[in-house]
Amino acid sequence: MGGADPSGDRAGADPAARADELRGRIREAAHRYYVLDDPTVDDAVYDAWVRELEAIEAARPDLVTADSPTRRVGAAVGERFAPHDHRQPMLSLANARGPEELVAWERRLRAVLEQERMADVPVRFVVEPKIDGLAVSLTYADGVLVTGATRGDGVRGEDVTANLRTIGAIPLALRPGGGPVPRLVEVRGEVYLPIAAFAEFNAARAAAGLPTFANPRNAAAGSLRQLDPRLTAERPLSVWIYSVGYAEGLELTRQAETLEWLRAAGFRVNPETVVVDDIAAAQAACEAWEARRGAIDYDIDGAVVKVDDLEQQRRLGAVGRAPRWAIAYKFAPTTATTILREIRVNVGRTGALVPFAVMDPVQVGGVTVRQATLHNQDDIARKDLRVGDTVVVQRAGDVIPQVVAPLVQRRTGTETPFAMPGRCPACGTPAVRPEDEVIWRCPNRSCPAQLVQSIIHFASRGAMDIEGLGEKTATKLFEAGLVRDVADVYDLDEAAVAALEGFKDLSARNLVAGIDASRARPWPRVLSALGIRHVGEITAQAIALVAPSLDALLAASAEDLARAEGVGPVVAEAVTEFLGAETNRSTLERLRAAGLEVRMDLPEGPADGPLTGLSVVVTGALEAMTREEARRAITAAGGRPTDSVSRRTALLVAGREAGSKLEKATRLGVPVLDEETFLAVIEGRAPVPAPPPG
Repeated sequence: MGGADPSGDRAGADPAARADELRGRIREAAHRYYVLDDPTVDDAVYDAWVRELEAIEAARPDLVTADSPTRRVGAAVGERFAPHDHRQPMLSLANARGPEELVAWERRLRAVLEQERMADVPVRFVVEPKIDGLAVSLTYADGVLVTGATRGDGVRGEDVTANLRTIGAIPLALRPGGGPVPRLVEVRGEVYLPIAAFAEFNAARAAAGLPTFANPRNAAAGSLRQLDPRLTAERPLSVWIYSVGYAEGLELTRQAETLEWLRAAGFRVNPETVVVDDIAAAQAACEAWEARRGAIDYDIDGAVVKVDDLEQQRRLGAVGRAPRWAIAYKFAPTTATTILREIRVNVGRTGALVPFAVMDPVQVGGVTVRQATLHNQDDIARKDLRVGDTVVVQRAGDVIPQVVAPLVQRRTGTETPFAMPGRCPACGTPAVRPEDEVIWRCPNRSCPAQLVQSIIHFASRGAMDIEGLGEKTATKLFEAGLVRDVADVYDLDEAAVAALEGFKDLSARNLVAGIDASRARPWPRVLSALGIRHVGEITAQAIALVAPSLDALLAASAEDLARAEGVGPVVAEAVTEFLGAETNRSTLERLRAAGLEVRMDLPEGPADGPLTGLSVVVTGALEAMTREEARRAITAAGGRPTDSVSRRTALLVAGREAGSKLEKATRLGVPVLDEETFLAVIEGRAPVPAPPPG
C-alpha cells in the first residue's frame, strides 16, 4: 500500500491497548487505500498488522469487536439470504431521455413548489453519475455497520451483510471526521466492478474454463449473491455512496452537504459530482458525463439530477415509487440486436487462436459495431451461439463490444454450431490445446500471423513507439517480404519502402526516421517490445532491474528472474523459454547490432536533489525533451516518476494537450508546472511548489 510501518516494536504492549491501536491503524490504511486511492503503508506492513490483530483476538476472544477489520470475512456459508425491510423505501427514478424531457421535469417540480408556496426559493441541482451496478443500503448503529442489504423491490431486499463486509471500500465503522456519530443512519450506494477489473476477471474465468459474465453489473450482482462470503471477497468489488436514507441524530439540509458528511464519515463518494444553479447547467453536466463515459473505469448508463435542498425534496415528495425531486438522464443504450453472420479466428502474437463474431452493422451506444470478441470455444458453447443467430450485443463499459446471448426464440433451424478449426487459419499447422488451458494455440513460431502481430506489438506506443508503423503498414511490409521479424525493421531503407504501393517518398522518409528514433528507447522498453508472454511494461521494468543488460538477461536463470518484484515462477519460466529459442537469441543479437539500447545503468542509491522523495507525473507533449527524458530528469533530481495522479502526487508537469491527468491534478489541488518552470525547478533556479496538504 506504499510507505513503511511507523509503529516500531510494540512487543509486550497491553493486548487490549495494542488491539485497539492496530484496529485504528488498519482502518486508516484501508480508508486511504480503498476510498482515497492514496495508500500510505506497504502491503506487507498492512498484512502484518492484520495478522498481529488476528493473533491477539484468537488468544483473547473477549477483545473481538463487531467492527474489527478481522471480521470482514468470517461468516459461514449460508443456505439463503434473509429478507430485510428497509426503514425508508429505496425509490426508483423516473427517466429523462433528452434535454426536452429534462426541462419538462423541471417545469413540473417548479409547479409543485409553487403550490407549496416555495416559488420564490432558488432551486439548485446536484448532478451525479448514474452507476450501473447494484443498489445497496448500509445501516450503522452507533457508528458500527450492523446490516447491509440489496434494494430488492424498494421496500424489502435481501440481507447480504456478510458479503458487503468483504468490500474494502465499505467502512465497518464510521470515521469521526463527520462530527458526532449518529445513533442510527442508513446510507445508500451502488456496488460495482471496475471495468479494467471486470475485463481481467472475465479473462481469468475464460482461461479457467468458467462461464464469463455479460457485463460488469451482472458480475457485481452475481458476486454479492454468493452464499459463501469468501467467494465475494475474491472479487474486486467497489462502491460509490450517494445518499442518506433513514437517520437518527443527524441533521442535514442539502444533498451537497450530505455528500460532504458521507465523505468525512469515511465513505467513498464520487469526487466529480457537481452542484449547479439552473437546469441548463444541469443539462450541460449530463452531456459532459455522456461524452466521457467511455473514458472512465466504471459503467454508467446515465446521470442523476437531484434537487439540492432537502426541504424542497420533502415538499416535492414522490409519485408512486419515484421521487419528484430526482430524475435519471438516460444515455444512449449500450445493447442492441443483430445477426451473427460468421465466427472467424484471429491468431495472436503468442499463437492464441481467438474467435470473434462478424455481424450485421448495428449502433450500440452511439457507435457502429461490426465485430465482437467471443473469448474461446468453450465460452461460445456455453452461450450456445450459432452462426445465423439473432444475438444481443453489448459494449462492456461502453468500450469492448461483446456478444451477450442468442435470442433462441428467433431461430429458424438454419443456424449452425461453431467448431474451432483443427489447423491454424494462418499457416495450416495443427492447432493444440495445452492441458491446463482452454485456449487453442498455433505452435508454429514462424506462423505469419504471429510474426505480423509481433511486429505490430514491437512498434506500438507502449513498446518501441515507431511512428508510422501501424497494423496496415506492418502487414504490407510483411507481405512484401521486407520484414519477417522485428530485427528486419532496422534494415529498412527509404527506397525499398517508397517502392511499395501506397507509399511516397515523404511517407517512406518519415517511417525510416521513426525507426531511427526508436533506437534510443531505453532497455526496459526494448524488453517490453519483445512480446514475451506475460511481460508488459511494468514487468519489463522490474526484470530490467535484475537483468540491466542483454548479456545479463541471456545469462539469467529462472531463479534470477523470479527475484524481480512482481515476477513469479510462471513469468520467469516464460522469459527463459523465450530466451531458449535460437531464433529469438539471434533476433536479440541483431537488435544489439542495429544500435538499440540493450543496457542501462542502475542507480547506486537514491539520488539527492530538489525533488527528493517527491512523486512527479509528466503528461502532455514537451518541447525541450521527450517524456522519457523528463522521467530521467526527475529521477536524477531525487524524485519518483509515476504514471497516475493521486493524492500522493506532489507535482504534475503539463505539456501541450495535457488531458485527464491535468484535470484530476487540478481537482486534487496538486501543483501544476509548465515545462519552463519544471526545468527551472530541477536546475535549482526556482523553488519546489508546496505539495497538496494531507
